[in-house]
Amino acid sequence: MGEVVDVEGESGRAVLGRTLRYLREKAGKSLGQLAEETAYDKSYLHRLESGKRLSKMAVMEDLDRYFGSGDLLVSHWKVARLDAFKDQYKRYMELEATARIMQVFTPGVPGLLQTEDFAREVLSGALATADGDDLLEEQVVARLGRQYLLQQKPEPDVRIIIDEFAFRRPATRPKTWTDQLLRLEAVAMWPNVVVHVLPFSVGAHHHMTGSLTLLWQKDGSAVAYKEGNGCSALVEDPDDVLRLRLSYDRLRDLALSPADSLAFIRRELEEHRP
Repeated sequence: MGEVVDVEGESGRAVLGRTLRYLREKAGKSLGQLAEETAYDKSYLHRLESGKRLSKMAVMEDLDRYFGSGDLLVSHWKVARLDAFKDQYKRYMELEATARIMQVFTPGVPGLLQTEDFAREVLSGALATADGDDLLEEQVVARLGRQYLLQQKPEPDVRIIIDEFAFRRPATRPKTWTDQLLRLEAVAMWPNVVVHVLPFSVGAHHHMTGSLTLLWQKDGSAVAYKEGNGCSALVEDPDDVLRLRLSYDRLRDLALSPADSLAFIRRELEEHRP
């Protein structure tokens, strides 16, 4: 399929769109026919082909099945979603995608565990511009797209510490918040994910100003990624990564146990459930 090979300087979305158009034309389908047979809006499919819109991964899975193209569109989608992020974060996401162990601390609900409606509410405040709607949807899709990492094969071993602060800033819509709590409860019971809640009772701590993620690869190498106050940094120096790992361990020692954390989430759910 020489027509779908990437070329230097072309965006991931452009490659994905060109691949989708190639598969459609190879199948002898017009955009109208594709829309009718897949139940996706014709204008939506046109924007995908022109590289103006990033779909959800489920759409690419549907179209791969429709065209019988294996996971071709999904594989291009995984590259295209990186277009929504800055260069340093792209490097982090490449490492995140292959990590065997992930350890996360966050003062808010982590993006890896956010529902679509909650992610849209969190992201919408920073994108209140004339072209904000399209950009918002792209950011939401990109954020949700990272979540497949938690259940890819082989599954990574994931430990997430969530500050109690996250539970004191609920969504504005009760149903959005209830759905988000249900999502946290469900993921906390997955065999490869451990969720801790860091209660206010521990007092001040050394990561109050931002989030921290530690990633280990199959070969034992590790990196850290820090975010906070509008800044971010990918840390690769082994001594610095070790220092941050020890700081994470101290934070984990202060947090509630997995069982107590699940009970905490369930209490919040009962309090907020309509």
